[in-house]
Amino acid sequence: MTKITIIGAGSAFTQEIAVDILNIEGVEGGTIALVDIDADRLEIARKLVLKIIEMTGKRWDVIASVDRREVLAGSRFVINQIEVGGLQTVRYEYEIPLKYGVNQCIGDTLGPGGLFKTLRTLPSWMDIVRDIEELCPDSIILNYTNPMSAVTLLTSRITEIPVVGLCHSIQNTSRQLAKYAGVPYEELQWKAGGINHMSWFVELTHQGKNLYPVLREKIKDPDLLKKDPVRFDAMKYLGAFVSESSGHFSEYIPYYRKRQDLIDLHCSSGYNGATGFYANNWPIWRKENDEQILQKLEGKLPISLESSNEYAAIIIEAMLKNEPKVIYGNVPNEGLIHNLPQNGVVEVACMIDRNGVNPCRFGELPEHLAALCRSNMAFFELAVGAVLENDKEMARHALMVDPLSAAVCSLKEISDMFEELYEAERDFIPDLR
Repeated sequence: MTKITIIGAGSAFTQEIAVDILNIEGVEGGTIALVDIDADRLEIARKLVLKIIEMTGKRWDVIASVDRREVLAGSRFVINQIEVGGLQTVRYEYEIPLKYGVNQCIGDTLGPGGLFKTLRTLPSWMDIVRDIEELCPDSIILNYTNPMSAVTLLTSRITEIPVVGLCHSIQNTSRQLAKYAGVPYEELQWKAGGINHMSWFVELTHQGKNLYPVLREKIKDPDLLKKDPVRFDAMKYLGAFVSESSGHFSEYIPYYRKRQDLIDLHCSSGYNGATGFYANNWPIWRKENDEQILQKLEGKLPISLESSNEYAAIIIEAMLKNEPKVIYGNVPNEGLIHNLPQNGVVEVACMIDRNGVNPCRFGELPEHLAALCRSNMAFFELAVGAVLENDKEMARHALMVDPLSAAVCSLKEISDMFEELYEAERDFIPDLR
């Protein structure tokens, strides 16, 4: 029987993942193991998954523990969605950089927020990987935790257990592009590749017609431009649409958040780039999500059994049934994208079957797009190296090559900002030499 372990089961992802798994045709039963260090949120997740099983009529068992070692053994799939110390640190990671002029919208991948999330998350994740190696060495790791590239890169460096990083940006963006262009999604064709949160749709066609001239004409309508302001502006000048939302993407490049006039022009509200959007809203979203789950358990809110567009269950189905599927995954480069670092992690199309994740060769990105990806990959290399080598200066250097911090601050200012953040978060990150 198949065993799937979800680590960080208190996450909002758990409902979608459980529904997707239980909707796999022909897989009628198995075991879903839930792990979370927060016993209250773990119990809520356990009850929710049991409720979904009851509604679907499948024969799955559910086990749950705050101690992962109690449930990991025999897992075929391990899904990672942990959050380490985020509630306690999110204000530091937004407010301290803002004093230095570094204005973040999300701050969970690059920049000061992304760096310190990396320093918080990776040491705990390393301990989990060691337990996976010991207790379920034949498993595959499906990672949802951000910083996606950093978590996947570290995993590939410390274990032979296969890992793939999963996001929803390609699925969501391709659907948005079909809508923007006014074509049926089922007829849209594209070629995309790069890194997580910065994959580029280098080809975008409908029935053989290049859609980029269509989109460039359409964004002359200011109402459409406002829907995705950073990505459309970048497309106008860079020639390709990027996979991540305007708000996220605005942080990964040096062009949009370095002056208030640019923020006012391009980074409007919400996920389109609002200042402090994540820091100001995530604690509220988390509380509301927990409350909504309780209302679902009490029958006050419906539980949707419609499958999502997340990739985890697609991988599980393709491997268990040997029915090939294509997803976009984050995997070690190893010749997939020629002009990106070969020892880094890239996001490319992957074919999934009983042999696992089989990445597809992409070739070369246009050089200017590759250069933007490389700037981010250098940050990840230094941030992951800082954790693996316990090296404080390497972590400081990661922030110095961060595109947004470098666009705003001098080296001394970046160093001072790093030191202030490091002191503020001493309780949440290991001491670095």
